[in-house]
Amino acid sequence: MKSLMKNRLAWPVIALAALLLLNQIFRPDFLSLRMQDGHLYGSIIDIMRNGAPTILIALGMTLVIATRGIDLSVGAVVAIAGAASCAYIAASPEPASPVTAAMAVLIAVMAGLFLGLWNGFLVSTVGVQPIIATLVLMTAGRGIAQLITGGQIVSVSNDHYKSIGAGYLFTLPISILITAAVFVLAAVLTRRTALGTLVEAVGINPVASRLAGLRSRNIIWIVYVFSAVCAAIAGLMISSNVTAADANNAGLYIEMDAILAVVIGGTSLAGGRYTLAGTVIGAFIIQTLTTTVYTLGIPPEVTLVFKALVVITVCLLQAPKARNLLRSLKAAPKPGTKEKVAI
Repeated sequence: MKSLMKNRLAWPVIALAALLLLNQIFRPDFLSLRMQDGHLYGSIIDIMRNGAPTILIALGMTLVIATRGIDLSVGAVVAIAGAASCAYIAASPEPASPVTAAMAVLIAVMAGLFLGLWNGFLVSTVGVQPIIATLVLMTAGRGIAQLITGGQIVSVSNDHYKSIGAGYLFTLPISILITAAVFVLAAVLTRRTALGTLVEAVGINPVASRLAGLRSRNIIWIVYVFSAVCAAIAGLMISSNVTAADANNAGLYIEMDAILAVVIGGTSLAGGRYTLAGTVIGAFIIQTLTTTVYTLGIPPEVTLVFKALVVITVCLLQAPKARNLLRSLKAAPKPGTKEKVAI
């Protein structure tokens, strides 16, 4: 049992289970699933579908943080991707065509690829600190999205495009299947190839890895491109779900939720070792927290405070110093008892 609790995923799993149990107590049908019109419905499905964009961005953020970096621009990339795809569909002569939807997706992904290359260039080649390099795009990105949409909310009508965020396939929402596919791809590339080891090496000691002949610049480029592409796909999900591009509000503060998910999942902000599974669990905790707030009837204005308290508690339980303090308090002799003295 003790060895199990030392696992980095132990406390996040316990926190998620506690949140689900709390919701089940207040709503007896919370964990129930039902089939309707060939689609699977339920609160758990809603949590997974609504949390899909956060999971995607958090997966990319995990690899960036593993290299001792940070990507604050993912929210802006979400806005740019959604703006570019919706603006293309709106300006197309055949806005309802499946070819138009496919081109819109390609444009959004290519935009994410270019923006990731830009971040990677600033960090790896120019040598700008990651927080500053991505803050540049975070600040300018929404302005770029506003320019694309002309400062307006661009609405589109394309069923093929809408299916990305609101459609179903094999009884499950397509957004969940896309997220699962990206997770499997990232897990295979980082755990079944040398890429994961190289990412950890760069994060643990970038100087030593460079002296050992490792091309750390290429690794940094890869993780920032992956992060931006994940954000672009998340932007497609968000915009297609509402069939509109809101450059001002799409993906607003989603970078904060992604970073919280990574930290809750057990990945250290100091770089090095990381866990993709922990990040997914952390993202589920963030999304379940939002659902719990509505379930308990907590006023929306204190939602962030409630979320912060839960996040702080989970992070403290994960911290080695906090765990050691709890062990020392548990092992301390009770008042009134005498310690045995060895003779």
